[in-house]
Amino acid sequence: MISNKVSIVGAGNVGSIVAYSLAMQGLAHEIILVDRDTDRAKGKALDMSHAASAVRSHSIVRAAESYEDVRGSKVVVITAGFPRKPGMTREDLLFKNAEIMRDVVNQVKEVAPNAVLIVVSNPLDAMTYTALKISGFPKNRVIGMAGILDSARMAYFIYEKLGYGAGQIRASVIGGHGDFMVPLPKYSTVAGVPLSDLLSQKEIDEVVERTKKAGAEIVGYLKTGSAYFAPGKSTAIMVEAILRDSKQIFPCAAYLDGEYGYKDIVNGVPVMLGKDGAEKVIEVTLDPCEKELFRKSVGAVKEMVDILNKDFLKDVK
Repeated sequence: MISNKVSIVGAGNVGSIVAYSLAMQGLAHEIILVDRDTDRAKGKALDMSHAASAVRSHSIVRAAESYEDVRGSKVVVITAGFPRKPGMTREDLLFKNAEIMRDVVNQVKEVAPNAVLIVVSNPLDAMTYTALKISGFPKNRVIGMAGILDSARMAYFIYEKLGYGAGQIRASVIGGHGDFMVPLPKYSTVAGVPLSDLLSQKEIDEVVERTKKAGAEIVGYLKTGSAYFAPGKSTAIMVEAILRDSKQIFPCAAYLDGEYGYKDIVNGVPVMLGKDGAEKVIEVTLDPCEKELFRKSVGAVKEMVDILNKDFLKDVK
């Protein structure tokens, strides 16, 4: 029997939304929550199991007592990470979260050596690279979540501009998460109609800029936290594609080994998701401006990766 067990490391807001989404759909027979605060994980797992019973889903959510409970998972989602605190440099945060990623991945690979890893921890592309190198897994089985989220945000902002088309908008965003994302308006449509036929260039530019700053906009409203509904659901969509072996194409952070002209780096690109993870990287045609934006995105990730390779990953074979 092929396992459809899913484990989620980090039972905070994002991890909880992933688990809840999967439980409501009945996609996994068993969903494991791994968290340093075991009681918190137990409380959330029990509450979600009750919710699953309410909708007559066969999914059972459990809290892990140890990583042994992760054994045999088909997919492991890693949301665990350290938030940036006052006085911390970018490098401080990079190393702190790389250490957390190393600890998590070393334990996961012992009990779930055939799992697909989905990384949600920030800085996303660098953490996906770290997870890949530490795990030693094939490149297709370590992927990061960002592109689905950014594309969803862009789609909503397109709707706000138009005032119609909700549910029919398909937006496309590649590149890194945040300031270095690369929205692709020419691959964005409303019920198949090109975006350029519906919005002016000025309106499209406004959508693109708001998409880049969407996370910060939400933080500004929440004051004490960041987005979690859309990131959690976006991650669950990836898990669903893998469990169903749907072969659907989604933008994800994936390891590039020559695609788009880059090697040994992780960045957001369209991939075909199936039971083996990112089974194929899809290379779309980029115009000179988009190529330059993508180059900058890769460069930003490479800066962090170079730091990690020099001081943190230097002994990883």
